Amino acid sequence: MSQIAIPEKDTILAEVLAAYDFPATLLGAVRYGQGHINDTFCVICQPQEGDAVRYILQGLSLAAFPHPEELMENFVGITSYLRDKVIAAGGDPLRETLSLVKTRDGKDYYTDGAGKVWRLTPFIENTDCFQSATPELFEASARAFGRFQYMLQGYPAETLHEAIVNFHNTEDRFAKFEAALAADKLGRAKDIQEEIQFVLDRKADCSVALQALREGKLPLRVTHNDTKLNNILIDRDTHEGICVIDLDTTMPGLSINDFGDSIRFGANHSKEDEKDLSKVNFDIELYEAYTRGFLEGAKGSLTAAELEYLPWGARLMTLECGIRFLTDYLDGDHYFRIHYADQNLDRCRTQFKLVKDMEEQFADMAAVVAKYAK
Repeated sequence: MSQIAIPEKDTILAEVLAAYDFPATLLGAVRYGQGHINDTFCVICQPQEGDAVRYILQGLSLAAFPHPEELMENFVGITSYLRDKVIAAGGDPLRETLSLVKTRDGKDYYTDGAGKVWRLTPFIENTDCFQSATPELFEASARAFGRFQYMLQGYPAETLHEAIVNFHNTEDRFAKFEAALAADKLGRAKDIQEEIQFVLDRKADCSVALQALREGKLPLRVTHNDTKLNNILIDRDTHEGICVIDLDTTMPGLSINDFGDSIRFGANHSKEDEKDLSKVNFDIELYEAYTRGFLEGAKGSLTAAELEYLPWGARLMTLECGIRFLTDYLDGDHYFRIHYADQNLDRCRTQFKLVKDMEEQFADMAAVVAKYAK
């Protein structure tokens, strides 16, 4: 954590902190975590007796989330619902779901003078947030995300706002790729014909899940949409995932996409921009570990069709990510931050290599799901 911020020297932070009635002496706030979107602080208070009490204060990025009031409406609805479910199951609602601290005037969040929305949540102590996974941690995260689906199966997903419109609309991602290819702003298309053809050959794949949704085969669910390991708090005593965090992209979607995005990032051992594609390989054993954990956590709440389409979720989320990297490369590298000239091209190549591996092992992936489906 960085140096303690003195509220008097930061007028916005002082304004926000003053909006809350802390139950102990406020010592200050420090920047916290490794996120790049929201402004996140750890607020530290010291009671007259006992240990310090901590909170997480977040200022929502207006650039990423132009309608923060809708995002907070989602947040309140989901966390309140989860709280009731945790209590009904005999759990600890202060550890097993996020909860909001209300402002002095009883509101769920504070809007500062510049229009930025801030929220305050209790710090969940005795937990860790990991950036890289062991097989055991990967499976523990799977149980937590599966349990997230289980607990929210009765939530009316259609009432949620779309925090990011068309976020996992693979057809829309393909259309944006076609537009970038047609424009070819930097004349890069001539040198990457193999990658371009890889996407064009899979146009039909981009409609597989969405067509199943349109036909009523796949149900609309509450989905997290950022199912990385570092969005799970791991209990230090049990080494189990105890709480799903970073709910800002939670919105209506497909359960297979949440499953698939975890597989995309976790079931391999390579860097996202690995240049040596011989080092990029889909790991079916890690896939099996995650599938086992996810289905254990979901406790039979997924439909037969969702189980059938889980391997498609992994394929499509990986393909979609590769398409986004390639689109950004064609468009001039405006969306994803790059540190060298062809980084987005390298990124798309790793994703496409994983897609090819999944295509070759697709029957094995389906067999793994069948093995653990209940």
